[in-house]
Amino acid sequence: MPTVAATPITPPDQHVVTAREAIEPLYEKLELQTESLVLSAALEAGWSPDEATKALAALRLQDALSTLDERTGR
Repeated sequence: MPTVAATPITPPDQHVVTAREAIEPLYEKLELQTESLVLSAALEAGWSPDEATKALAALRLQDALSTLDERTGR
C-alpha cells in the first residue's frame, strides 16, 4: 500500500512573504487587464481616449471614496 508523506505547513510567523506581497503582482496584472478592456470598450462605443480615461479615473475615485466611507462608517 502506498504511503503519503506529510506535507509540512509553515506557520504564519515564518512565511517568507506577506499575503499582500504574494497577491500584489496578480492584483496589478488583473487591474491592467481590466483597465485595457474597459478602455477598449469605451473606444469601440465611440468615446474619445480622453473621455474614456477620465471616466475610468472618475470610477476609480468613486470606488476609493466608497471604500473609505465604509471603513470610517460614513
